Amino acid sequence: MNGGPFGFHNAPVTKAFVVVCALFTVFVGIQGRSSTLGLSYQDIFRKFHLWRLLSSVFAFSSTPEMMFGLYLLYYFRVFERQIGSNKYSVFIVFSIIVSLLYEGLLLFLLKDPSKVLVSGPYGLIFSSFVPFFFDIPVSTRFGIFGIHFSDKTFIYLAGFQLLLSSWKRSILPCLGGILAGILYRMNLFRIRRTKFPECVASFFSRLQWPFAGGSSPTASSGNIIGNMPSYAGRPVEGNYPSTPLASAMEPPEDSIATLVSMGFDRHAARQALVRARNDINVATNILLEAQGH
Repeated sequence: MNGGPFGFHNAPVTKAFVVVCALFTVFVGIQGRSSTLGLSYQDIFRKFHLWRLLSSVFAFSSTPEMMFGLYLLYYFRVFERQIGSNKYSVFIVFSIIVSLLYEGLLLFLLKDPSKVLVSGPYGLIFSSFVPFFFDIPVSTRFGIFGIHFSDKTFIYLAGFQLLLSSWKRSILPCLGGILAGILYRMNLFRIRRTKFPECVASFFSRLQWPFAGGSSPTASSGNIIGNMPSYAGRPVEGNYPSTPLASAMEPPEDSIATLVSMGFDRHAARQALVRARNDINVATNILLEAQGH
């Protein structure tokens, strides 16, 4: 289960976020401040350290946490491809704000100067687990020693590792992220209809990062997370080559499986691949445009 086509194609915002998190973590590590990362009551309500707020959003406090965290952020790029970069940017901002408000309220209620919450984009990561649980289908099942697993199991295991990385310091921020994901799914303040201007995604797609290769054309704004309709029986529209289904080459099974893993209906995925002459990138755009109608 890889979340769709390899790399950051149609996911420029995710690419920017991953790169910024990696740079922040490395920079803080070089400065020798990794051990001092994390939010506390004094940081928010007494001293108001701005760098603490920024580091709590972008910088992981250890290398293992960074590895698992960046892997999950990279995988969850599937949601940017599904709803479009402009709506996904709103999802990121909403998740970060809600999780920070939750952490601030928690620290205010505890009023314990020794209580420090773990640093890193835990809010966004665990907010993404909500649509992952509800909207990403299982495409592969297997068993090991009589225990049943699916291709989603490895994503849950990576999240479980982050959840327990610093025990209570990490569990509490993770719960804030899950709360943010639930509120977004509930469409609080009609947040799922909100999107940034087109120039936001265009800006990120034009950025050239030093170690994040691959082109990332701007994704079209599609349907919202948690409301992906079935396209079975619906003709795929758009200005694409009209190829008769009977005469078209049968799409490869792995291409269909890739689109299905992104949350699209199998019949619609096959139909889009036929129209796109088995070009998976074009087929993805066809399906995203169909969601927008």
